[in-house]
Amino acid sequence: MISWTDSFEIAISLEDVHPEVDPITINFVELRELVIALEDFKEGDTQCGEKILEAIQMCWIDEK
Repeated sequence: MISWTDSFEIAISLEDVHPEVDPITINFVELRELVIALEDFKEGDTQCGEKILEAIQMCWIDEK
């Protein structure tokens, strides 16, 4: 199970599932929806703020 604080694991999963998405241009609303839709993600949209989404985005950019 992946939670909001697992930024690196989320980034790896997002890159695996959505390799066509450019993480530099995605907005936080779209990013949040992509994370919530991940199969291993079970936490829901609680505990999600801008800083968490920014950390996920930065990890995804690094993973790309």
